[in-house]
Amino acid sequence: MANKKLQVWLPLVFSIVMIVGMFLGYGLGGGTDFFKTDKKTSLQEALDVIRRNYVDKVNTDSLQNGAIQEMMGELDPHSVYFPPVELKAANEDLAGNFEGIGVEFNIFSDTVNIVYVIPDGPSDKAGLQIGDKIIKVNDSSLTAKDLATDKIKELIRGEGGSKVVLQVLRSNQPKTITVTRGMIPVPSVDAAFMIDKTTGYIKLNKFTKTSYEEFMRALESLQKQGLTQLIYDLRGNGGGYMDEAIDMADEFLDNDKLVVYTEGANNPKREYRCKRPGLFEKGKLVLLVDELSASASEVLAGALQDWERATIIGRRTFGKGLVQEQFGLKDGSALRLTVARYYTPLGRSIQRPYDHGKKEYMDEIWQRYSNGETLYADSNKVTKGKPYKTNSGKTVYGGGGIMPDIFVAVDTSSYPSVINRMLIDGRFNNFVYTYYLQHKQQIDGYTSATDYISRFNYKDDMWNRFVSYAAKDTVDLTTLSAAQKETLQKRLEAYLARFKWRNTGFYQVLNNDDPVVKKALEELKK
Repeated sequence: MANKKLQVWLPLVFSIVMIVGMFLGYGLGGGTDFFKTDKKTSLQEALDVIRRNYVDKVNTDSLQNGAIQEMMGELDPHSVYFPPVELKAANEDLAGNFEGIGVEFNIFSDTVNIVYVIPDGPSDKAGLQIGDKIIKVNDSSLTAKDLATDKIKELIRGEGGSKVVLQVLRSNQPKTITVTRGMIPVPSVDAAFMIDKTTGYIKLNKFTKTSYEEFMRALESLQKQGLTQLIYDLRGNGGGYMDEAIDMADEFLDNDKLVVYTEGANNPKREYRCKRPGLFEKGKLVLLVDELSASASEVLAGALQDWERATIIGRRTFGKGLVQEQFGLKDGSALRLTVARYYTPLGRSIQRPYDHGKKEYMDEIWQRYSNGETLYADSNKVTKGKPYKTNSGKTVYGGGGIMPDIFVAVDTSSYPSVINRMLIDGRFNNFVYTYYLQHKQQIDGYTSATDYISRFNYKDDMWNRFVSYAAKDTVDLTTLSAAQKETLQKRLEAYLARFKWRNTGFYQVLNNDDPVVKKALEELKK
């Protein structure tokens, strides 16, 4: 009787054990491999057919890359495929450093000119100077007329510890200098200085892996100089690592306030909150934004606006509320794929609609200039944006970027097209560079950018020389209006300051006449 019962139940027991085993295998990482077949996808089949039968030799890697690009084009505008050759540059852009020799160069008159040498960097230690002209890198000549910046970077950069032999001209005398490459920082904090005794200014150009550390060093330095109120400039900042923006928000917000949360079809809701006492939780704070402030910039702006911690000044931000994650592929390429949307503490999605295609999505930024939105506050609205209420009852909007609390129109002062061409094609910068080399001794006499701004007494001389320089290219600067002349002179002074004090000097000069910064200072005085 017992044997008969066993015979009846044994097949059922085996079935249960087998099913449990299948599920355990799947849960422990087997995934769907248990059920997989060796059947190729249609894409793989098509590539094999082409490889075997096409009339000419064909690069199937190129075909495959094109197919992936086309596939990514069907997703959102910010999901991107990077072939192996482009991936290194894309990663370096947000790494905060790269391996090289530590110089900044420009091409003037078909010659590579060193316009900046990083102090204590590899080139500085090897003896390179501003004004040196690089004519050869190892065995590669740099005197061709069709020099490409990317090609020059490729020749100069290399693995840390490796050596590169440079042939340079200094005061028309040839020199051979060997430089040992090293790790070169790429600052994301463009400028940090005190505008007055209590007001600090910080300009951030992107959110790299080192941005939070740089920001903290800048803020601590300014606090030691007397900072009690801050202007934080995120204009033109296209974003980067969201974690860096969250850490910065933690320095401004108290307790365990929510900074942002993310959610996607395959990514459950995840909250990011303040974790520690912040360095600047009290004190007046102004955030400057514009239509090119995007992604991580909007995470920071959205959190500070929702909690009414900062006054946002400028124009409506870009409207990118999508989170990307990078997935490496076997051939060294990668997908930077959108995996979730981010939401501000009040639940606002900042993402603009993209259902009409990538071109229309990107063109929307330019349409803001043509439809008057960047000129008139009444036009600066999120169309069909959903309203939200802050704790004090103030209305903020979702669905199309961050609306500033105070609108400042785009600067409409313009130059004739011939002058714009000089600004774009490098002739303007070439003139300032030459002027700097000719007057380096005088400029070295200024103790700081502030001293330079207050005592610079070569304005007329510099302007007259620039008028003569432009006239050689049949550009007549004597016809400019008084306002155009003044803004162009200010730009000359700012570019000149940059050669000595880098971007800090550049922005110290320009900010004196910046309408957005002026509005920020007005707001801080209230």
